[in-house]
Amino acid sequence: MTDTAPVPDPRADARLAWARAATGDAALALERASMDAGFRSYWRGATADGSRIVMDSPPDKEDVRPWLRMRALLEGGGVRVPRVLAEDADRGFLLLEDLGRDTYLHAIDADNADALFDAAVDQLLRLQAIAPPADLPAYDEALLARELRLFDEWFLGRHLGVALDCGDLESIDLVYRRLIDAALAQPQVLVHRDFMPRNLMPAADGPAVLDFQDAVRGPIAYDALSLFKDAFLSWPEARVDGWLERYHARAQAAGLPVPPLARFRRDADWIGVQRHLKVMGIFARLNHRDGKPKYLADAPRFLAYLDAALPKYPELAPLSALLDRHVRPALG
Repeated sequence: MTDTAPVPDPRADARLAWARAATGDAALALERASMDAGFRSYWRGATADGSRIVMDSPPDKEDVRPWLRMRALLEGGGVRVPRVLAEDADRGFLLLEDLGRDTYLHAIDADNADALFDAAVDQLLRLQAIAPPADLPAYDEALLARELRLFDEWFLGRHLGVALDCGDLESIDLVYRRLIDAALAQPQVLVHRDFMPRNLMPAADGPAVLDFQDAVRGPIAYDALSLFKDAFLSWPEARVDGWLERYHARAQAAGLPVPPLARFRRDADWIGVQRHLKVMGIFARLNHRDGKPKYLADAPRFLAYLDAALPKYPELAPLSALLDRHVRPALG
């Protein structure tokens, strides 16, 4: 007989006791609200004052202090972020306002996308206008390279079982060098790093921005590209082009350091290639290391994003040839 007993959650009792004390409701019950790709989990409970969310961020796995610090920075710059009602950073528990069950990913469709993205860009422009703190990590050469290597280590190597030969290694190193140089040459601003519909919550004074704890100082095109070339939702290229142009015009009007439109479009494509490769690597790592296989279903979306960008730039042709040899046959 197969044992199907649930795996006990060692933090469940501590989480519930803390939430009851924080809300003053000794009868509070919690239900799973959501869980992200990291170690944080979110729980919903009904109180006399309305619904509340408990964020559980185990201190030994994901310190909540960077989240709190970045939240304060963003709120100070006028960005709509979740309101914190109680906190215990040492134990990794936060009590937050409940922004509802649906993110932008659930709410957006072809008819409302223009309006929802315009509201998202409102928040993005405020975020990008915030001066990055002096000690904030930079999207520097080391970080860019480490992220790119996730693709060849986890997606090609671990997931597809590809052993790159010397020619492949030379090709991928050349393309990585060009992508890194292009990213470092862009104007640098505060970068969320995952500014996409799943991390935006509809709100009357929003949208509210989530999952910002990994923000860095980096290339200005990164977040706009992430918003319109989402990990879980694809749009026609013509609409993406229009949204990028609209973002560029608004950023220019706001005094942000965007380059001329033609250069910005190239910058967005190139930093997009970096991000698409990174995300494919992360999805493979989530599957093989963390036992979270669902993300790999979206790998073909990123291959399609690469197919849309790479033919425009002969300098990136070696990557396209490598994908032809090793990735397209595997993804069918």
